[in-house]
Amino acid sequence: MKRRELLLLLCGAVTAPRAPCAQQKAMPVIGFLNPTSAGSLAPFVAAFRQGLSETGYVEGQNIAIEYRWAEGNTDRLPALAADLVSRKVDVIASTGGSAPARAAKNATSTIPIVFIIGSDPVVDGLVASLARPDGNLTGFTLLFAELTPKRLELLSELVPQARRIALLVNPSNPEAEPLISDTQKAAQAKGVQLHILKVRTESEIDAAFGALAEVQAEALLVGGNPFFDTQREQLVALASRRAIPAIYSEREFAAAGGLISYGTSRTAAYRQAGVYVGRILSGAKPADLPVQQPTTFELVVNLKTAEALGLTVPPSILARADEVIE
Repeated sequence: MKRRELLLLLCGAVTAPRAPCAQQKAMPVIGFLNPTSAGSLAPFVAAFRQGLSETGYVEGQNIAIEYRWAEGNTDRLPALAADLVSRKVDVIASTGGSAPARAAKNATSTIPIVFIIGSDPVVDGLVASLARPDGNLTGFTLLFAELTPKRLELLSELVPQARRIALLVNPSNPEAEPLISDTQKAAQAKGVQLHILKVRTESEIDAAFGALAEVQAEALLVGGNPFFDTQREQLVALASRRAIPAIYSEREFAAAGGLISYGTSRTAAYRQAGVYVGRILSGAKPADLPVQQPTTFELVVNLKTAEALGLTVPPSILARADEVIE
């Protein structure tokens, strides 16, 4: 090829019109909705990203995530969900209970929603059934209320002399009523008195622990709730200061110094939610993805805390424990 022809060819390549940007495929966007804060949920967001990566999606490389945090104010959830819908996100990951899931469902009937809640999504009206969710929602339930009787049983086994047990709940949480009802039935069956302590705000936590002495509670059951997750350090510290044996819904409490925990792995649930979101981005429909219930549960015992409380953990509990913190 002559030099003049080569120059003309190169010039043509430089000046040739480029394809319009509209023809380029935009990066998918995930809306992440939660009633708490980024700091308190950091480990679980990492698990969510891990699940996404298992399906080939990496934040900042081939997907973007728009985070919306209610910072403890659930009244903000409808507006946050509406904002995600207005931005035309491809999928909404609604985490942290039925309140954000309901806000997302009310905001859109077309954008796929993957939820993580603590209650029964059929009873809550989120899906038609677990096996065939229908509509645009699917996800995972942590069974907070259903596992509370088992936590009461474990607490009674650990502190057999306790005849008066307090239950700490957040009445603002939609799961509160079934949690209270199930625990009351379990308490009656075991012949123990159950005192309900309702807490909505951080300042009310101190007052609730002050009321433990008034009702002469000998043990404490802390109900599963996103708000309590954000106050984990305060709850564990107050239980230690009051020298009251307490059982919690997640291992993170026992790892932070709580006596004992029993429940579903939230880390596993968030990872699985990331997998579901990735599958939907790849073409799966929420209606074809069954709502998942946990099949394995974590029993974690903190022996250091037990020793500080003067408790001897029964061999029957230690033998069943998935993790023993010494």
